[in-house]
Amino acid sequence: MIKNIDHLVLTVADIERTKDFYCEILGMIYEEFGEGRRALKFGQSKINLHIAGHELTPRAHLAKPGTADLCFIIEGELGEMRARLEADGIDILEGPVKRTGARGSITSLYVRDPDLNLIELSVYDG
Repeated sequence: MIKNIDHLVLTVADIERTKDFYCEILGMIYEEFGEGRRALKFGQSKINLHIAGHELTPRAHLAKPGTADLCFIIEGELGEMRARLEADGIDILEGPVKRTGARGSITSLYVRDPDLNLIELSVYDG
């Protein structure tokens, strides 16, 4: 039985731009580990980062920047996140809109990261 997601991998074009977006805007923590490996940590999970053209193996069949669609549950109010995104010049594609998360009803904002991955930022309703 699957318990939870430990980590996932994003293939990115530019580590610094990715680091700035996920750490400065979304509050994740950047770390380097092993032999030149990189990750973004949050909660009890992490996102390992592979640089396009220099992916580690094994890897996804089509490991390319901009191919992910991720949803993150945020701390705090969605309005605060919206204000933060707008202050940093991040375009909001859609939202707030009602969706269904793993544990029930959520309200979400949609943005794109520097590689054009679709990022859904959400809070559980109620």
